[in-house]
Amino acid sequence: MLPQALRAVSRSALREKNMRRIFGQGSIALSLLFGSAACRQSAQPPPSLKAVPVAAQPATTEELQQNPTVPRRVPTYRFEVVNTYPHDGAAFTQGLVYHQGQLYESTGLQGQSSLRRVELETGRVLRKVDIPQQYFGEGLVLFNNKFIQLTWVSGVAFVYDFNSFEQVGSFRYSGEGWGITDDGQQLIMSDGTADLRFLDPTNFQEKRRVTVKDNGRSINRLNELEYIKGEIWANVWYTDRIVRIQPATGNVIGWIDLAGLLATADNVGGRADVLNGIAYDAERDRIFITGKLWPKLFEVRVVEQRTELKPRVVR
Repeated sequence: MLPQALRAVSRSALREKNMRRIFGQGSIALSLLFGSAACRQSAQPPPSLKAVPVAAQPATTEELQQNPTVPRRVPTYRFEVVNTYPHDGAAFTQGLVYHQGQLYESTGLQGQSSLRRVELETGRVLRKVDIPQQYFGEGLVLFNNKFIQLTWVSGVAFVYDFNSFEQVGSFRYSGEGWGITDDGQQLIMSDGTADLRFLDPTNFQEKRRVTVKDNGRSINRLNELEYIKGEIWANVWYTDRIVRIQPATGNVIGWIDLAGLLATADNVGGRADVLNGIAYDAERDRIFITGKLWPKLFEVRVVEQRTELKPRVVR
């Protein structure tokens, strides 16, 4: 019964989200006509959301000479699986952080949202604090020894002490909260659009924003974020892709195609939801990827696109 219930909730959530986009925040009352929407979760996206962003085709030298405005080359990468770890298949992953050998995770769903410390090797939850039931947990970042956890539509972020998980503050923001990361000096936040906001970490005020574009085309539904080697990496909701972004301009500098990362055989009962969750171990240069309700978490290595698209597993 659980998969069917989740799919029903997903359809209600999608209707609510689309009405918000069309009619604004006041449209929440309209969603009551369709039942309670408890989560931003995917089942079958509507036709308008099915298109996956595709990198521009590379221009030839002759084309560039004749027309300098020909779209630039934006490479697409694939992946190799380096290691596979257990992951709580009931965790609706919204934010993922790696720090000093352990994972930290923000989970969503109204009434089920939490902040967690997780043992990487076993997937065991070592510490967990639930957030109040009226909030839907979203992105997570660790900055200056404090966690900052966004919420989806409530316009509030919670601040926690790193060691105790005790809430030590909060701040407000406009619009929706989806993903959050930092570049060591600023917080970087996504809100489900093509925009990234750069926030002052001392007062959480917006300093600037960029619109993420691939050859002039806006890339919407930017979700979970991670800052890796001077780039911003973002999950794109409803796709199996991560977009690599130049922070100063918002220009797309690459795509990572993760289709096939979670094998069909691992999606027991069809419960697994969309790809979401990027964490980076800067000390050992490791990248960790998972998804909402995924039973596994993967360490991956990004590789050049090959003609053969099947992922290689490194033993």
